[in-house]
Amino acid sequence: MPGRLEGKVAIITGAARGMGAATARRFAEEGAFTILTDVLAEDGAATARTLGPNAVFLLQDVSLEGSWEPVVEDALRRHGRIDILVNNAGILETGTIEHQARASWERVLGVNLIGAAMGVRAVVPAMKAQGSGSIINISSTDGLKGSNGLGAYAASKWGLRGYTKVAAHELGPFGIRVNSVHPGPVNTRIANPMDAPVEVLNPLFTDYPLQRLGSPEEVASLNLFLASDEASFITGAEIAVDGGMTAGRYMRLLPGAPDNL
Repeated sequence: MPGRLEGKVAIITGAARGMGAATARRFAEEGAFTILTDVLAEDGAATARTLGPNAVFLLQDVSLEGSWEPVVEDALRRHGRIDILVNNAGILETGTIEHQARASWERVLGVNLIGAAMGVRAVVPAMKAQGSGSIINISSTDGLKGSNGLGAYAASKWGLRGYTKVAAHELGPFGIRVNSVHPGPVNTRIANPMDAPVEVLNPLFTDYPLQRLGSPEEVASLNLFLASDEASFITGAEIAVDGGMTAGRYMRLLPGAPDNL
């Protein structure tokens, strides 16, 4: 049977590993032609090879405006259309309000927000010409709430959330859907830089409903749905895939309170 993305063409940034690689794998399994981009050349090329002949890797730093034209040109030369853009590339740099340097702000915003916006701008002409498209901007739960030490990162992810809604308004009349995805704690290099076993990290999340770390594949499943025609009436949405983190922490009951609340 045909896949859910049969014949569609997808560009996925930050696809060398983590959520981007998992998304590229799901898209390829569902019949999409996948164009993976990243600054990690060896990892990106290796990931693309595992996906078969309908996947290709291109070296790209999304924060460089001139990097987008070659990616779009390659997609159109190979396939004649662009159906999906997943703006997944992202970086995290921490720093308190008093100590985070301007250069750090510029790096984070350059990749997480400006790079994504340049990507949307680059694919829009092709999507307008064909009268359809799905753009998925990977934000974060830190685009829905605040966390200490993440001033630049949270600002970039809140900005991407707002930009998504603007793009949904402007592009909806052309059949182009734009949504933001807000992962919580997911087992990637950002959340798990030491590559600790998931079983070691899960106890850190017992205050939240699902009480565990998420997997890149769980984010990829949401991206697949939003990219597919099954989500044809969804645009301008912000969807958390966070194990319930943004629902809030469990309330610790006082001694003597009913235990079935």
